[in-house]
Amino acid sequence: MGEVILIRHGQANSASQDEASYDRLSELGRQQSRWLGDWLRAHEAPFDRVLTGTLRRHRQTAEALGAVGPAPQEDARLNEMDYFNLGRALQDHCGRPMPQAPEEFATHVVEVLEAWHRAEIRGQESFDAFEARVTQVVEEAATPGLRVLCVTSGGVIGMVMRHFLRLDPRRMAHVLMPIRNSSVHRVDVAPHGTLVSGFNATPHLDAPDRAHARTTY
Repeated sequence: MGEVILIRHGQANSASQDEASYDRLSELGRQQSRWLGDWLRAHEAPFDRVLTGTLRRHRQTAEALGAVGPAPQEDARLNEMDYFNLGRALQDHCGRPMPQAPEEFATHVVEVLEAWHRAEIRGQESFDAFEARVTQVVEEAATPGLRVLCVTSGGVIGMVMRHFLRLDPRRMAHVLMPIRNSSVHRVDVAPHGTLVSGFNATPHLDAPDRAHARTTY
C-alpha cells in the first residue's frame, strides 16, 4: 500500500494584507516545522519522495523539517490559491470587503469559493484550473508502494478533500477553515481505492506546553 501525506506550511505572516508579505514563516511557524520534523523522523520517516510547492513558506517549512527523505522536489501545482486577489475580486463583484478580523473569515471563505466556483470572480486562475492542477499532482503522487510527503497549503488540502470526498464548495470551505499550521493529512493508496485516512493531525503539538502553537492563521 502507498500513502500520500500532506503537510500544511507553518504559520506565515498572518498580519499581512497581500500575498507577497504573507509568504514567509513567522518564528512560531519555523518552530512548528522543526517540531514536526523531529516527530516525523521518530515515527514516519524516511519517505520515498518529498514534494513541496514553490512558495517561500513551503520552502521554509521544508527546510525547517530537515531531512525526512530525499531532497525535496519543487512542484508549483502544490501552490496555494491566490486568496488575496480572489478577495479583491469578490469586493469588486459584490462589495464584500476583505475580513479585518480572524472570525470574519468563516463566512468570507464560503462566499469566495462559491463565487469562484460559479465563475463570477477569478484571480490568477479559474476554480476549474486550480482543481485540475491539485487533482493531477495528488493523483500522480498516489503511487502504489510509495510513501510521498507533500508540503503545501490549506487551500490545496481542502481541494484534495473535495476531490476524494466529493465536497461542494461550501463544504470544502468548512473543511479548510480549521486546518492547522504544520498539520498532517493522510491519503492511503490501496488496491481497493485511494482513501482519506487522516485529517488535521498535529501530534507534534500534543504536549500541554505547546498548546500556544496550535494555530490556524
